[in-house]
Amino acid sequence: MSMRNIAIIAHVDHGKTTLVDCLLRQSGVFRDNQQVAERALDSNDLERERGITILAKCTSVLWQDLRLNIVDTPGHADFGGEVERILSMVDGVVVLVDAAEGPLPQTKFVVGKALKLGLRPIVVINKVDRPDARPDEVHEEIFDLFAALDATDAQLDFPTLFASGKLGWAAPALDAPRVDMTPLFELIRDHVPPPTVDEAGPFAMLATTLESNPYLGRLLTGRISSGTVKVNMPVKSLHRDGSLIEQTRVSKILAFRGLERVGIDQAEAGDIVALAGLAQTTVADTVCAVEVAEPIPAQPIDPPTLAMTFAVNDSPYAGREGDKVTSRMIRDRLMREAEGNVAIRVTPTADADAFEVAGRGELQLGILIETMRREGYELSISRPRVLYQSDPLTGQRQEPIEEVVVDVDEEFSGVVVNKLAERKGELAEMRPSGGGKVRLTMHVPSRGLIGYIGEFLTDTRGTGVMNRLFHGYAPYKGPIATRRTGVLISNGEGAAVAYALWNLEDRGPMLIEPGAKVYQGMIIGEHTRGTDLEVNVLKGKQLTNIRAAGKDEAVRLTPPIKLSLEKAIAYIDDDELVEVTPKTIRLRKRLLDPNDRKRAAKAADAG
Repeated sequence: MSMRNIAIIAHVDHGKTTLVDCLLRQSGVFRDNQQVAERALDSNDLERERGITILAKCTSVLWQDLRLNIVDTPGHADFGGEVERILSMVDGVVVLVDAAEGPLPQTKFVVGKALKLGLRPIVVINKVDRPDARPDEVHEEIFDLFAALDATDAQLDFPTLFASGKLGWAAPALDAPRVDMTPLFELIRDHVPPPTVDEAGPFAMLATTLESNPYLGRLLTGRISSGTVKVNMPVKSLHRDGSLIEQTRVSKILAFRGLERVGIDQAEAGDIVALAGLAQTTVADTVCAVEVAEPIPAQPIDPPTLAMTFAVNDSPYAGREGDKVTSRMIRDRLMREAEGNVAIRVTPTADADAFEVAGRGELQLGILIETMRREGYELSISRPRVLYQSDPLTGQRQEPIEEVVVDVDEEFSGVVVNKLAERKGELAEMRPSGGGKVRLTMHVPSRGLIGYIGEFLTDTRGTGVMNRLFHGYAPYKGPIATRRTGVLISNGEGAAVAYALWNLEDRGPMLIEPGAKVYQGMIIGEHTRGTDLEVNVLKGKQLTNIRAAGKDEAVRLTPPIKLSLEKAIAYIDDDELVEVTPKTIRLRKRLLDPNDRKRAAKAADAG
């Protein structure tokens, strides 16, 4: 049976996972009457809620006599660590582009990686049934993008299909009959080369993803590049530098068959499988037969650009909602995450109860916090800070810069450029993108983007679309102004009273509602001035037995600002923390006692 290994790459929301659903359905993986969740590959709750792919998934379909291993990759730059490694497993890529939006930064990021590896992409222009679709212009844009990424002549001569993943058809031309996905299956068979592997050589496989399974332990997934692996066979694993990690036996081999993973007795070169039985081997290591001496070359992983401190929750309400509250539990969970997620780095701090977690972006770290919170952990999270590095030649401090591509209505372009310029952004390109919209490309320091997305949505009345991508390191751009307002801080512990909140409304918008549990040092609202203010939210109305002539004023409260986890993390200042529990997200000062805060401020001024 012939085999093809392909990855589907695209920007977030361009329809990758829906297209894979369609291929699974049409190749007969599902029965006609089988109930299958929409976007079957987005398996965890967060992926289903947010409609994004976080972890790369493998699946496999049989079409006629062709076994097609498909890898569905994440579309966010924060999960770029996944994408680079996965491309080393495949021999071809399907680049999926939205017929209205055209190629966006994430498309550029992944396609650039694929072209560097010498892969020849197939382009699928998806969602051509959209009312605002402009397939021909998008086709031109894709060609320009490939050319800008230094594609070879062979790569520039890419085949194109027009498709609708939702309606389940693909066609070689816009006026061709629209029946099913057969043109895509045929194109993959004819255009993508079969895996180039050494079937007769000793067994070797590069581990590209890692997960832990409650029954089988650690599972390493990768493509077998030479030889055959059998259950119970002795193997060893090698680091990228060739040093030995461990020697053990393969306890189980799992192959991908449709949406299921099936145990098999042996697997040949070229197939993508998961192996169990290796205790210390991780991503980018080589699993091989005992006689192999050289590791398979692996892609280095892009460095983390942002770090946050994850600490034990030490507020007065600690331990009331979560059941995992000790530093040992938090450390074990973070170490487990760092083991499987190579783009995350965990380091202990001077404080035994706190750990520094570095990653590729706010979204990636936000998803880790949300996952831990759902598992019952309580945490205190600090404001994200960027990781600097020094120039090896001049010793000058450098900071991470991101390429930001913004699609906005023309009337909002001025305010967006101004705001990003204040955050030390530089305009690289500005061009009309049709329909009264403008596409801006800017290079902005990562620290200038922390907390900007909420402001951006307000400035563009919710119509703007912002995409960002790690661009590189550049010399430090100087100080950037952060949040301009102070906060309202509770001076006591108890339940917030509606009358007290109503009296404080002229001080600034509230972040809590009546009845919310508060404690000393907790942030309950925003102060309209630039200073912090301690307030009493526990004080009810003084009642007397003298009846007033006028009717009592009814308390009419403005609804509070509800901060999501990502917004809360971006909102806080350096001397503040986000308290995260399974049920609540609270903002607080790092030092709860007002006297401690005054001492710390004095020490900072003196220092």
